[in-house]
Amino acid sequence: MNNGAIIVTGASRGIGADIARELAEAGYNLALVARSADALQSLAEELNGDSVVKAWPGDIADFETAERIIKEVHDEFGSIFGLVNNAGVTQDGLFMRMSPENWKKPIDINLNGTFYFTRAVAPIMMRQREGRIINISSVIGVTGNAGQANYAASKAGIIALTKSVAKELGGRGVTANAIAPGFIATDMTEDLPEKVRTEMLNQIPLKRFGEGRDVAGVVKFLLSKEASYITAQTLVVDGGMIA
Repeated sequence: MNNGAIIVTGASRGIGADIARELAEAGYNLALVARSADALQSLAEELNGDSVVKAWPGDIADFETAERIIKEVHDEFGSIFGLVNNAGVTQDGLFMRMSPENWKKPIDINLNGTFYFTRAVAPIMMRQREGRIINISSVIGVTGNAGQANYAASKAGIIALTKSVAKELGGRGVTANAIAPGFIATDMTEDLPEKVRTEMLNQIPLKRFGEGRDVAGVVKFLLSKEASYITAQTLVVDGGMIA
């Protein structure tokens, strides 16, 4: 296993926190990034042990912040082996009623944030001649969804960005892959009416919602030496929903 740091954005809760826990348990040194400073610091303290886990609060949707965090993480750990662009938001609404402001928020955080951190870390990985970039997209970025035009566009953009980055950086030993989760159990899905939950489950051949650890396990695999020849791919983690 490479000893360079793994950066995980959107790590303070949900899938991001599950990814952080999985990677800390596997022995990776972690730099956790999110806007929620208190939650981020609490998780870093929980996971700090055999692995070195540190918190870097900051706004994902700001290029100068991304550059600063990447530099500080590199100075702290000496090398950066992996970047997991997980931070994301939704701003749902029917397309015909969607304001430019509501369109912009998922684009700024989901897509631009992924670009900012990838752009900032790419020169380091290229100099190292190794690195793993893992971008968390969504099945909605593959299929589209009514009421989520902005979110779908941002997640589809992540897939296209991933493929392009993989082709540009592959010659320097850097891989780039996307993961497209389906319905993952969160506080939001727990609060859905039973009828809605049943309808959602009926779309999934495995008849269960995914869990954060289902996504985290794929992240861990993509960081492993066994995945060193996988790049420019989108791994769908959805229980067979869009097969």
